[in-house]
Amino acid sequence: MLKKIKDIKHKISTSAFAITLGLSVVVADVSAAEHNWRFSNLYGRGTAFGELYEGLAKDIESMSDGRIAVQVLYSGEGVGTAGLLGAVKSGLITMGAPFQSMHAGELPAGVVEIGLPGGTDDPVKLNALFHDQGWDVVLKQAYGSQGMVWLEPYIQPPVYIITKNPINSVADFQGLKIRAPGAYGKFLRNLGASPVSLAWSEIYTSLATGVIDGSIGSNMIDHRDGNHVEVAKYMYRLPLAGAQVLPIVVNRGAWKKLPEELKAAVQKATENHAQAQLSKSKAWESEAVTEMKAKGLQWSPEASDADKKAWADAGAGLWDEYASQDKYSKQLIDILRKSQ
Repeated sequence: MLKKIKDIKHKISTSAFAITLGLSVVVADVSAAEHNWRFSNLYGRGTAFGELYEGLAKDIESMSDGRIAVQVLYSGEGVGTAGLLGAVKSGLITMGAPFQSMHAGELPAGVVEIGLPGGTDDPVKLNALFHDQGWDVVLKQAYGSQGMVWLEPYIQPPVYIITKNPINSVADFQGLKIRAPGAYGKFLRNLGASPVSLAWSEIYTSLATGVIDGSIGSNMIDHRDGNHVEVAKYMYRLPLAGAQVLPIVVNRGAWKKLPEELKAAVQKATENHAQAQLSKSKAWESEAVTEMKAKGLQWSPEASDADKKAWADAGAGLWDEYASQDKYSKQLIDILRKSQ
């Protein structure tokens, strides 16, 4: 056994996290499970979405009759937000729930997948886009080209911006430092803001210390669970995106080791997870707004016609820009245009 541990330590990184993962494999060897997976997500323990990912892990274990064991790793537990996709590719993490905007340079199609500014907020239209109009085919190829298996995506609510100072018109975004990765950042740059790419776990401290002036959340629940209203009390009324669609991805090597019945179990578990994300996040969004208002959240004034036009213009060129990124992004944009 000692030799086995030394061999594992020799093969993996000497970082504390990598050693921990190596030792966990040794422990897993003596468990009853045939397959031992590590599943990393973007949220901290005790958050609403963190609990949903925990539910997905339990579903996989239950639906596989215990043949797959899933260890859930939360934000800050080894793999950083920006390194999550790479960790799945390499097999350091078996399964991941990435925030595609953090990986724009690695997988441009993911930024289109999550939803460009101005996209629809209609779940029926989004499901049709993914399952009837061909986005699923393209995305399986895009992720597959980088050694990953793309599973059932899930829909989260609209994306809003919270700021330390009130935004009375789009002109007030000029010069502000806003945490907004990917296409969201490009959109805000078109309004004169300076986008910053930070992990969700870094938002509170960065707002409190003045490193940033505002931040997007993946949705209202993110702002609530991050206690952002304690350090930034103003919410702009116009959403950056009407909805977000995010994937569950699995390392291809680990996927190939599964027999067909276990692949079907994992697929079904991710489909159940997608339904839970959609139904629960709608209720949680309303609760989150109510709770934040009680802590002092204030909405900006209604946007003027001029501000609405400026908002639309800021996102108008992003489709062409992302279509030029790679072949998969172009295929997604072509399908999107045909669906309009």
